[in-house]
Amino acid sequence: MRIPQILAELRKESKLSQAEVAKYFTEHGKPITVKSISRWEQGATSPDIEQFLLLCQLYGVSDVLSVFGVEDSPVSLNDLGCSKLIEYMRLLQSNDRYVRRPISRKLMRSIPLYDMPVSAGTGQFLDSDHYELIEVDESIPLDATFALRITGDSMEPQYMNGQIIYIKPQPTLEHGELGVFIHDGNAFFKRLGGKNRTELISLNKEYPPRIVGENDDLRVVGKVLA
Repeated sequence: MRIPQILAELRKESKLSQAEVAKYFTEHGKPITVKSISRWEQGATSPDIEQFLLLCQLYGVSDVLSVFGVEDSPVSLNDLGCSKLIEYMRLLQSNDRYVRRPISRKLMRSIPLYDMPVSAGTGQFLDSDHYELIEVDESIPLDATFALRITGDSMEPQYMNGQIIYIKPQPTLEHGELGVFIHDGNAFFKRLGGKNRTELISLNKEYPPRIVGENDDLRVVGKVLA
């Protein structure tokens, strides 16, 4: 496979559009156009060393030589080409902002993503048809078997409106733990608390605790892991 094709494949494996790659370059002080990225992937032009470094950082490439075909590959590079790739690799290894995350070794799995407003009326998250399957990698704990998209600002600043949280189903929680609860038929993402009574506490101090009465119907959906 030619290097331009490899660049295109790495971008697609990272699930990025050319526009998102261009935005990444702009955010890192190296503005580039979508057209330029397209020309790199077509082989019409080539990125310079700094641009190549940013691409490798974005795509998680740690072993430049093997990924781009110098070792054990039918790609034929002249001495200048090999020298440039070696130079790129050394720059990557010396860059303290670089995070090693080989794309080919990512373990992906699918879990259902539920929408809290859709499910809030009945509280039947696991029985609802209102969900979509999303892919998550190993950074999400295996115990998290489903996800929810939260709404509102009651859990800010730690959790923002529209953010996805990942839940491990379990029937009970310890005080101080974050979880998803069904209180009188409505769903809430809160912290369990209270001294002489049970309270569902928001992280945003502008929201008072939600007090759970002795005769209220309270069910724990699960613990928030991420």
